[in-house]
Amino acid sequence: MKALLVLDDPRRAQAFVDYLGEAGLHCELTLDDNGHVHIWLVDETRFEEAHREVKRFLAEPLHPRYQEASWKRGDSHVRFADNSHRRGWLSDLLHQTGPVNLLVLLACLAVYGLSWLGLPMFGVLSFPASLSELLSVQFWRAFTPALMHFSLMHLVFNLFWWWYLGGMVERRLGSGKLLVLLLVAAVLPNLLQFWDSGPRFGGLSGVVYALLAYVWLSGRLNPARGIGLPDGMAVFMVIWLVLGFADMLGTPVANMAHLGGAVIGLFQAWLDNRRMVTDRER
Repeated sequence: MKALLVLDDPRRAQAFVDYLGEAGLHCELTLDDNGHVHIWLVDETRFEEAHREVKRFLAEPLHPRYQEASWKRGDSHVRFADNSHRRGWLSDLLHQTGPVNLLVLLACLAVYGLSWLGLPMFGVLSFPASLSELLSVQFWRAFTPALMHFSLMHLVFNLFWWWYLGGMVERRLGSGKLLVLLLVAAVLPNLLQFWDSGPRFGGLSGVVYALLAYVWLSGRLNPARGIGLPDGMAVFMVIWLVLGFADMLGTPVANMAHLGGAVIGLFQAWLDNRRMVTDRER
C-alpha cells in the first residue's frame, strides 16, 4: 500500500475513500495517535490516477459527489483498517458533537422521558396561552417548546438531524455560532407558529430547518468554511415544506415554524458569508 492523503476529519476521509472505491481505487483508513486519518492506496500501480483525484478533492472537498458515494454504499460510518482504532457507536456519537449540541440532545431526551412517565411537561414548557403571559414573567417559554416532542418518531427524526447538522456547525464554527442559531431559530419560529395556530405545538423542527438551510447555503457561498450539504437535501427540505402546507403528511405539522426556521437559516448564512467575502476583499 502507498500513502495517499492525511486528513483531520474522519467522515470526510471516509466519503473520499467511498468515492475512490466507485472508481475502482480501493483504499484503507488508519488513525494515528494524534487523531489524524491516513488514507492508503491498496494498488500502488494506480497512484498517479489516485493522486489526480486527491488534487480534485482538495480543490472542492465539500462537493456532493463524495457524500453521495457514502450514501450509495449505505454505510456512512468511518471504517478503519486497524481494529484497534475502530470507534464504537457511543464514542463515534460523542466525537461528532460538542457541548451545546450534546446538552440540547440530552434535554430533549429528558423532557420526552419525563412526559412518558406522566409528568406535566407540556404545562411547564409549552408556549403560554397569551403574549401577555410571555412578556411578563415567562419569557423563557418562547424557547422551551423546542425541547418538547409528542412522539418517538418526532423525537428521533429531529434529534438525528440536530446531532448531525448541529455537530457539524459546532465543530467547524464553534459553540457560539450554534447557540445563536439555536436561540434565534427556536424563538422566532415559535412566535410565528403561535400567531398562526395558537400555543399547542412543540419540537426542534424549526431549528433543524434553520440548520439545514444554513449549512446548505454556507457550503454554496463559501466552501472554505468546511460545512455543506448536497443540493438534494435542499430539495428534500422544500418538498417536505410543501407537503406540510398541503396537509399531506397525515399528522399535525408546525408549518410556520418550519418555514420561519428555513428563512432564518438562509438569511443568517447569507449574512455570515457575505461578511467573510467582504472582509477578504478589503
